[in-house]
Amino acid sequence: MYRAPVSEIAFSLKHVAGLKEALDGERLGDLSEDLVDAILEEAGRFATDQLAPTAEIGDKHGTPLKDGVVTMPPGWKDVYHRWIEGGWNALSGPEAYGGQQLPTMLSVAASEMWAAANMAFGLGPLLTVGAVEALDKHGSQELKDRYLAKLVSGEWMGTMNLTEPQAGSDLNALKARAERRDDGSYRIYGQKIYITFGEHDLTDNIIHLVLARLPDAPAGTRGISLFLVPKFLLDENGAPCVRNDVFCNGIEHKLGIHGSPTCTMIYGDGKHGDEAGAIGWLIGEENRGLACMFTMMNNARLNVGVQGVAVADAAYQKALAYAMDRRQGKAPGDTGEGMSPIIEHPDVQRDLLTMKALTQAARAICHACAHAIDHAHAADGDDARHWQERANLLTPVAKAFSTDVGCQVASIGVQVHGGMGFVEETGAARYMRDARIAPIYEGTNGIQAIDLVMRKLPLSGGQQVAGYIAELRDIANAVTASNREGFGTTGERLSRAIDDLEAATTWLGQAVQAGRQQEALASAQPYLRLFGLAAGGVYLAKGALASDEDARVALCRFAAENLLNETAALKISVIEGAGSLIAARGALTAA
Repeated sequence: MYRAPVSEIAFSLKHVAGLKEALDGERLGDLSEDLVDAILEEAGRFATDQLAPTAEIGDKHGTPLKDGVVTMPPGWKDVYHRWIEGGWNALSGPEAYGGQQLPTMLSVAASEMWAAANMAFGLGPLLTVGAVEALDKHGSQELKDRYLAKLVSGEWMGTMNLTEPQAGSDLNALKARAERRDDGSYRIYGQKIYITFGEHDLTDNIIHLVLARLPDAPAGTRGISLFLVPKFLLDENGAPCVRNDVFCNGIEHKLGIHGSPTCTMIYGDGKHGDEAGAIGWLIGEENRGLACMFTMMNNARLNVGVQGVAVADAAYQKALAYAMDRRQGKAPGDTGEGMSPIIEHPDVQRDLLTMKALTQAARAICHACAHAIDHAHAADGDDARHWQERANLLTPVAKAFSTDVGCQVASIGVQVHGGMGFVEETGAARYMRDARIAPIYEGTNGIQAIDLVMRKLPLSGGQQVAGYIAELRDIANAVTASNREGFGTTGERLSRAIDDLEAATTWLGQAVQAGRQQEALASAQPYLRLFGLAAGGVYLAKGALASDEDARVALCRFAAENLLNETAALKISVIEGAGSLIAARGALTAA
């Protein structure tokens, strides 16, 4: 059974990401370290005791659809209401509407625990938090007054409606349409697919945020608007009353996250109401909907990265417990009777250490991204711009590297279980199935890599990424200067990885500046992996420097001397591999 790693999450936040320094400098208002510890402890207790037992139930029960109604797994509704009664949905919400407005660092820390305990459950609140942020930043005062308090509390849930059958990542092809009405409302028509928590019975209303086009809108993404479309319209007292013309037409049968309803939504076909057309209201300005939605998507991308960390940690915990219990063969040096626990075999130790190191590295990257977001909100002027650029730089890495790690670690977890991992009985397979969606949604990891290379590396003329690499190098130099025997060759290995990152960054910057877009795009994925490994390895070292625990130093050294060797090969793929990829395209369709 999963147990929330509260002390490890707290250490990463405080001593690696920089939360303690921010608290000591009073840069986060009156938030205290004691309050942070109390929140994390309570979140961990709820995740361990309340949420974790519901995960297997959701995986087996699924979310059956009958007559347009989705029935959630047994016990989930009770747990959800205990969750919102505990104030967990309101953790990061605006104070004006009942939220606690706590830092993003605390929000993502709690999100990891929800997702690790039950990833399918945590998806609904994740999107609600994004809807709150988009509505709070872009909605009219009237819309905020009518909807935000219930969304902040979690009494109502929110969704994100982008994808259509012909328009996945490319929203230029979006066809859902909106028509203006004289009363200031709009009528929405069209179909949306893969809508997470688009229909369920956990709340008495669902607030859909929907992208659609107006009749006179410009072509492409410049002509997309964002609308708020509730499942139930509200009466004069703000209570749900009349059913809006929107419904769930189907549920996807998925590889994993079976407890999360993934819906096909139909807007405006006349099934509900006196006339066809789902009634909605504009969020932000007409034809500026994508900018509004990206407020929600950037929040979601970081939290999806956190899901990768969460599944990785849960898979590691399960594999570790199994390896300590399972006996097989005779480990080197074991002179006792009977077979050895498999954790005593070097190959299993390598697997488990790889799982732990990658999980902690990905967690630190996500926490560093959240730290940058919090500082951007707290600062002003050039300082705010710097921290916002840092958050922008780290977001695609946090999303893509961490979700790749989630898949890799969950797969290793199955391997540690051996044949018992390949059957559903142990639960190791569920983590692998659940993890696989995270590199796909909220912008595939290939798209994240493109975003990093084409949009984020050029920030401030390349000075943002150069400054970040310089900070990584300072930490590597501190490892070398520490002369702690346990580090072995860690300082040297970190420096080599940073050299690889710097060389690849310079090459890509020149390629983009020279207009060699095809080469840059061909090198984007190995570059993002290189970035994540180098940064993650350095963050492990930062944690080891901040601690007197030998185990942290040992884990950091293992990662530096075993996992960071990959950066040299990735640098070669970035700088020298693009040409062969471009030349080999014809081989894809060859016999």
